[in-house]
Amino acid sequence: MKIPNHVAIILDGNGRWAKAKGMPRNYGHMQGAKTVEVICEEAYRMGIQYLTVYAFSTENWNRPQDEVDALMKLLRNYMKTCLKTAEKNRMCVRVLGDKTRLDEDIRTRIAELEEATKNNDGLHFQIAINYGGRDEIVRAVKKLSAKVQSGEMDPAGITADTLEGYLDTAGIPDPDLLIRTCNEQRISNFLLWQLAYTEFYFTPVPWPDFTKEELIKAVEAYNHRDRRYGGLKEE
Repeated sequence: MKIPNHVAIILDGNGRWAKAKGMPRNYGHMQGAKTVEVICEEAYRMGIQYLTVYAFSTENWNRPQDEVDALMKLLRNYMKTCLKTAEKNRMCVRVLGDKTRLDEDIRTRIAELEEATKNNDGLHFQIAINYGGRDEIVRAVKKLSAKVQSGEMDPAGITADTLEGYLDTAGIPDPDLLIRTCNEQRISNFLLWQLAYTEFYFTPVPWPDFTKEELIKAVEAYNHRDRRYGGLKEE
C-alpha cells in the first residue's frame, strides 16, 4: 500500500460510546485517550510520519462545565503520559491551537513536552487543543498585519506560502488523509486551510473502538481513491 505521509483524525464518539455502555461521558474520553496512544504506535509502524489529532476545539468550552473540567484534568494527566511515550518511541510532539486560554500549569506542561521532544526523530505527533481553523487563520492574519504595520513586510509580497508560515502548522506538510470517526461527515472547523486537497474518510466506528485494523481500512480506502483519480492532489 501507498502509506499517507500525514494523517489527521477527528476523534469523535467518546461520549456516545460511553453512554451506550451506561457509563458517564468522561469514561469515554478516558478510553479515547488510551486509543490515541495505541494509534500513535501503530501509525508509525505503518510508516506514517505525521499524525494530527483534534483533542479539544474552541467550541468545546461550551460543553457542561463538569465535562470541561474533566477534560482539562484528563489533559493534565495525558501530558505526563505523552512525555513517557515520546521518550520511549522517540516521538516529536507539538500542540496546535491558542494556548492562552489554558491554565498556566497546562501551558507549562505543554512547553516542557514540546521542548523535551523537539529533536526526536520518530513520529511527528500534533495535538490540537483549544484549536479552531478560523481562529488559527485570524491569529495568523493578526501577526501578518502587525508586520505590515511596523514596516517589516510589504503587503504586496504576501503569498499563500507567507500565510502558511504564520499558521500553527508552519513547517508541517498538509494532511494526505483525514479520518473522522462515529459517522459524522463534516470537518468541524478543523485545519480549514490545510485540508484543501486532503482525502476524507468517514467511519461509523466510535473513537474508543478505533483499532489498528480500522486504521488499515482507512489507508486502504485512501489507496483506492488515489488509484482511481491518479493522485490526490491537483498539480
